[in-house]
Amino acid sequence: MPEPVAANAPARSPEGHAGVGTGSTGTRILGGLVLVGLVVVFVLAFFVTEPDLVQKDIVRMLYVHVPIAVVTLYLSVAVMAVASLMVLWKRSMWWDTTAAAAAELGALFCGLMLVTGMIWGRPTWNTWWEWGDVRLMTSLVLFLMLIGYLAYRRMLVDPMARARRSAVLALVSSLNLILVNRSVEWWKNRTLHQESSLIEGKLEDLTLFTLFLAILVFVGLFAWLMIHRFRVGWLEYQSETAGLDIALAERRAQASVDVDEAVQHPKVEPGKQT
Repeated sequence: MPEPVAANAPARSPEGHAGVGTGSTGTRILGGLVLVGLVVVFVLAFFVTEPDLVQKDIVRMLYVHVPIAVVTLYLSVAVMAVASLMVLWKRSMWWDTTAAAAAELGALFCGLMLVTGMIWGRPTWNTWWEWGDVRLMTSLVLFLMLIGYLAYRRMLVDPMARARRSAVLALVSSLNLILVNRSVEWWKNRTLHQESSLIEGKLEDLTLFTLFLAILVFVGLFAWLMIHRFRVGWLEYQSETAGLDIALAERRAQASVDVDEAVQHPKVEPGKQT
């Protein structure tokens, strides 16, 4: 990733960006490891591990839903919050790009969390969705907040104003993650969601190993996606600010030409000719 750059730092020209990819040797290696890890987790989760005595084979959603919910969603929102704090402190567009990339991935994985939860919940709870469930509703609110954050960024043109205002909105949105995390413990009578089997120590042996491996692989997937999305966002910022600089330079050049012409060929008002 590029080094952090202040908001008022001059942007590089977008010339030469055409055809430039966001990949590197490190990201290709990381991507390959993630791909292999996903294959291994898939085989272990759906063919090797034993089904649950109560939930049967549907419990295999554990290896998809939990890594998304516990790691990727929480990690992306945490990165967004920290980056937003740095935006307000350092006035850095590097951190703003980081916050935006994390929020976009957060919205993606929050949506996946809701979908995989519904798939798991239908045979377990005999319903796709329960509007009175606190865990489900707080998760939905977080998803809508992330979507709103991304939409709000599109409404602002000035990069610095967008960075500051979006940072405040991101920090407010990230507070809802506390409600999502603690909802089962705080409102036990208002949720169908069970408490964490991982925290309660109900998982062991190959099931526990597969879950931890899945969490590790999803962390790697988040890192891979985050790097690429950041690089795309940084190129967009450079193109945006460089385009503005070019327009301003052209306008100043035109203004200078107008002044030179006025000096060389002054206008003479009628009746004042010598």
